[in-house]
Amino acid sequence: MIILIIFRFRKIKPMALNFFPKVVKFFVLFKQQNDIVLDTVEVLHELFDDYTNIAEKCNKIIQNEYAGNAISKEIARQLFLTFITPIDREDIHAINMAQENFLNSMRAISTRIGLYHFTEITPGTKDLILKLKLMTGSISLMLEQLSKRKEVEQQAEKVRELKIEADMLLLLLLGETYERQINHTSDLLEIVKWSHIYDRIEESFVCAELLSNIIEGITLKNA
Repeated sequence: MIILIIFRFRKIKPMALNFFPKVVKFFVLFKQQNDIVLDTVEVLHELFDDYTNIAEKCNKIIQNEYAGNAISKEIARQLFLTFITPIDREDIHAINMAQENFLNSMRAISTRIGLYHFTEITPGTKDLILKLKLMTGSISLMLEQLSKRKEVEQQAEKVRELKIEADMLLLLLLGETYERQINHTSDLLEIVKWSHIYDRIEESFVCAELLSNIIEGITLKNA
């Protein structure tokens, strides 16, 4: 009996223990996610600046959203599985959700542009989307600086300035929309359509500003 137990014991292979927990490069995933955000705002700007090939551009933004959501899920999965993180876990979650929400908000703009079949895009609205693009570029630099443990104050201030300019322009555009002369039912419908578009654009600016604030807050906390 004793011989049998020893024989069975010798057949058991020792378990390989890993004393070095897996370190996930979350900032690499953030960069991949942010690259999609940058590409999306670029396509959105092209859509408003050159109002042609609308379906193709809108479809590109939809595909970007799918890709971005996949990365967001991967970040969430790795966060669940990882013990050691470069920054606080709640901060990783906050950046992940903020980038995903920002991406989704831009998709909402393009979806409505694709549905409403406008005859033209006003110059003021083009300027508004350009400001969103510039704002996104500054936020991307902030995220890069955060990964290097560097200050983001200069870019954060630029984001705030662009947000103030966008708010003022948005109010002006809304005022012009509501002051349009209504001669036909179609004129009223145009006002409603543009109101919806401006609501979605405003939401994108809010999402962008929130992402900037999150990154700035994390930088200050880890200074």
